[in-house]
Amino acid sequence: MEGLTDYLNSFTIPGLLLIGLIVIFGFYFGRNMRFIRLPSIIGYMLFGVILGPSFLNLLNSNLQEQLSFITEIALGFVALSIGLELKFSALRKFGVGIIYVIFAESFGAFIVVFLGSYLLTRNLSLALIFASIAPASAPAGTVAVIQEYKAKGSLTKALYTVVGFDDGLGIIIFGFAAAIVRVVLLSETGVVSENFWLMMLYPFKEIILSLLLGGIIATIFSLLARKMRSAEDILILTIGFILASNGICKVFNLSLILTNMVFGMIVVNTQSHSLLQKIHDRLPLVMPLFFILFFTLAGANLYLNALPSLGILGIVYILTRSGGLIAGAKIGAIVGKAEDKIRKYLGLGILSQAGVAIGLALIVKHEFKGLGKIVEVVNGSNITSGDKLGAIVITTVTATCIFFEIIGPVLTKIGLKKAGEINKDLRK
Repeated sequence: MEGLTDYLNSFTIPGLLLIGLIVIFGFYFGRNMRFIRLPSIIGYMLFGVILGPSFLNLLNSNLQEQLSFITEIALGFVALSIGLELKFSALRKFGVGIIYVIFAESFGAFIVVFLGSYLLTRNLSLALIFASIAPASAPAGTVAVIQEYKAKGSLTKALYTVVGFDDGLGIIIFGFAAAIVRVVLLSETGVVSENFWLMMLYPFKEIILSLLLGGIIATIFSLLARKMRSAEDILILTIGFILASNGICKVFNLSLILTNMVFGMIVVNTQSHSLLQKIHDRLPLVMPLFFILFFTLAGANLYLNALPSLGILGIVYILTRSGGLIAGAKIGAIVGKAEDKIRKYLGLGILSQAGVAIGLALIVKHEFKGLGKIVEVVNGSNITSGDKLGAIVITTVTATCIFFEIIGPVLTKIGLKKAGEINKDLRK
């Protein structure tokens, strides 16, 4: 095995060939997960682990960096799809009660994870980053269970609303936490060109400009899309706007997730049903391709040799995130005077975590690279506290996402079943 690994390390594989192999073999890895009743993304991530540094090293750090644009494109599609589910009418049906739930479960997860991580590591930066990633959920896992079992009812509608909006709130929380961590890392080397409060203004600027950009893009898209009759033409236009949006975000250092989410949210709340139906009919045709590439690349970031030393931290993150989300959802539902089954079972349906969380972890890895003091030297290269932070976060979050993607859909099904909202013919 060691000889094979050495040979593969010295072998240069063309980028297009590698992408093609990822799509083909990743597809079959994901498809075979159905035989053990697991989501397809677990197969994609496992395939990424095999291709990554932990095994074959075909997807080494250099190649991952070169293919990072794929991650950005995939996140753009994920963010748009979330935005397209955020109808204001859904919020009005629940009243202010659902807002209490969204804020309580998001900040509940943030607070509990922060306390648990900090008590374990005594590392403020690490605790803040883990806490800010904790609120992000994976709507795909929850929605897949709802659709598979044809669930209907108030809990089902609440789940649709919460798993959409809490990602937006989670991104905002992450923006402020990342700004604080950047100040901490810069202060370690004495290279803080601006004071703390000025640095804290950056998230506000990023959020406001991202909202503004998302609104502008949605307006231009809507004006052009209204004149189109073909669903294929609208799909091409949608893809073009996502790519353009991501490019503008990269130039001005804005949040591509927040921008594309606002893009989708404005479109779904302002455009005709026929236009939205064409988007919903065609968008799912291209997203699976990006999911295969995205989750395979995410799996390649999982360094198995680092897992033993991070085991306790991973367990603490799993327990504190689960406890914070479930308790926060219950408290929010009680304060918001939601019905009894929402109080009892909503928390079980929001534990899935994957795409957005891994995307935020990748942002940590890229944004904090080279920041902070030098903590060790490996093969002549200086490893900073920012590098170390990025490695720990991406490894732990990717590993725990595998757990949450397995247990999340299972608990969602249990919650819906106990609430009596699963189709009677599909309860087995």
